[in-house]
Amino acid sequence: MKWLLRGFLALLVLAIITVAWWLFARHHAALPPARTTAVKLQDPALIARGEYLATVGDCAACHTAQGGEPYAGGRALPTPFGDVPAPNLTPDDATGLGQWSFDAFWRALHEGVGRDGHALYPAFPYTSYTQVSREDAFALFAYLKSLPPVRNRTATPSLRFPYDLRASLTTWRTLYFRPGQFVPDPKQSAAWNRGAYLAQGLGHCNECHVSRDNLGGLPRNETLTGGQIPAQNWYAPDLSTHAHGGLEGWSTDDIVALLRTGQSRKGTAFGPMADVVMQSTQHLREDDLRAIATYLQSLPPRSAPVGGGSQVDATASLDRGGKLYAQQCASCHGKDGQGVAGVYPPLAGNTSVTEPTGINAIRVVLLGGFAPTTAAHPRPYSMPPFAQQLSDGDVAAVVSYIRHAWSNDAAPVMERDVATYRNTPAE
Repeated sequence: MKWLLRGFLALLVLAIITVAWWLFARHHAALPPARTTAVKLQDPALIARGEYLATVGDCAACHTAQGGEPYAGGRALPTPFGDVPAPNLTPDDATGLGQWSFDAFWRALHEGVGRDGHALYPAFPYTSYTQVSREDAFALFAYLKSLPPVRNRTATPSLRFPYDLRASLTTWRTLYFRPGQFVPDPKQSAAWNRGAYLAQGLGHCNECHVSRDNLGGLPRNETLTGGQIPAQNWYAPDLSTHAHGGLEGWSTDDIVALLRTGQSRKGTAFGPMADVVMQSTQHLREDDLRAIATYLQSLPPRSAPVGGGSQVDATASLDRGGKLYAQQCASCHGKDGQGVAGVYPPLAGNTSVTEPTGINAIRVVLLGGFAPTTAAHPRPYSMPPFAQQLSDGDVAAVVSYIRHAWSNDAAPVMERDVATYRNTPAE
């Protein structure tokens, strides 16, 4: 009987200890996970960090309709396959992120899968965002959850068949998408790794600065080699600063100046890049801008371009273009194409002039050149449009001239090219 009594007492003591531990743990342990997450999401420091990261990603540019509430969606993103509306990112329960958990948000960002389990269209650049760390994603989520909720239901994508079938994304994802977070390179500096993380992840630079194939896929082995932006008719230049790169000869200060102010001694941001500078990069910290520049300067040299000024008919197009340049352009950009520092951008050695297609120069001549408004340049000089003054032949001649003059040696543009881009929207 004694052993039974001892066993009972031992079990009783164990039960008392277990209950006491449970009561103590319940009283002193952290809040339940859902409640803990809700509390953490309200941390002002975390929200501020998330706001900065949203600025790095230029999220508002796509998720804010013209004249609409910030991040409330409604803007249609043009693609070669049709328009994809950007969704509402405010915490509205019915039409935004109000009912989203962080795990669902993380899955969308990292895996490109929506809250309903359906694959997302890659107009949302999860092909880049997959590299964002979970910690940064949580901060971004906290910021979006802190926004005023706006009721704004997302429209249905207007895509052509068969691209309107989400099942087709299975094949696309198999070909072009590999989820995976950014892994720092131990052989590189902290600045390089920070710059690579920002450019490859939230900055999603490769989404514009590389050529896509006919299915809208990004080549796996090309990084920032330049490419025409789908459906927007602008060319995002190669970003290498070495031989034959689009930024050949650019220094760290040149890159930082362009990203912060929209202008540098090497050129000025126009077109879509002007919007990126205005809404995103001008607000980045100095150390992050320099980190991005450090990363860009590590990009390798490029192959020499095939064909150049030798294709130009010097007896006709260049002579005509030179006369037009003297009449219409030289008073601002100078006879030597050097421009005026901080006022009119140089044309000699300018990436926007010499990029492979000639699209950028054609569009700036036709539509005008409007540098971004930044804190450093609140009232930048702009170039007026010449679409009403110059014929297609005139524009082709003057653009071909500036692409060949001075140190430039880019291929000429054709009159038919000008006719094509004269009739395309400005976006």
